[in-house]
Amino acid sequence: MKRQELVENIRRKRSFLCVGLDTDIKKIPQHLLDTDDPIFNFNKAIIDATAPYCVAYKPNLAFYESLGVEGWIALEKTIKYIKANYPDQFIIADAKRGDIGNTSQMYARSFFEHLNVDSITVAPYMGEDSVTPFLGYEGKWVILLALTSNKGSHDFQLIEDRDGRRLFENVILTSSKWAGPDEMMYVVGATQGKMFEDIRRVAPRSFLLVPGVGAQGGSLEEVARYGMIDDCGLLVNSSRGIIYASNGHDFAEAAANEARKLAEQMATLLA
Repeated sequence: MKRQELVENIRRKRSFLCVGLDTDIKKIPQHLLDTDDPIFNFNKAIIDATAPYCVAYKPNLAFYESLGVEGWIALEKTIKYIKANYPDQFIIADAKRGDIGNTSQMYARSFFEHLNVDSITVAPYMGEDSVTPFLGYEGKWVILLALTSNKGSHDFQLIEDRDGRRLFENVILTSSKWAGPDEMMYVVGATQGKMFEDIRRVAPRSFLLVPGVGAQGGSLEEVARYGMIDDCGLLVNSSRGIIYASNGHDFAEAAANEARKLAEQMATLLA
């Protein structure tokens, strides 16, 4: 999906919500465990309920890999279902891959050619040759980890070099030489608040994938105030706060209500 298509979807739906499909077999409603494919059936119901309110879905690979082959099958079925029924949705494989060049090349083939997702999260630690194999696919995006939402992000990401530049700033400045803002996004946690101003100084036109709103306590208003640009430039993710809003038979309806609430806030912020 090209940038303009994504921006048009955001404007049309008046939402920049991404729903995280962190589907845990131990947390989904009990009655689904008796079905033929509990993970896919849960995802399908969540997608059908939330699609009017979001522009993207982000399955986190760990939740599917933990189930072995059955998890991968459920993941593939989920992606195919989104593509067949909601082709305007941007699909992010939250895989956090990144390895030596020939290994990254295989990861890129797996996600962009086989699964045919729109984007993949990539860890930048190993440098340029671990990231560039994911680039160059028409309409596909790399989403590079920059300033994450977890507590441990401060262990490394805020370390300053001799010029006073922090590691996350160096990641963005260096990687911007590998690809432009129509191919590369950055992960910036909603919990970072006003530091979005610092991000925008080094990434003024880039889209940002923003986890941490909802269960992790990030502020949607702060993210928009400091991070939004002319064409929005934000995909704000909520996972647990939406998909586990209820563990009863009304789980899909409850998820839709939570997604709608966020989308309504986003419409106001976009206006």
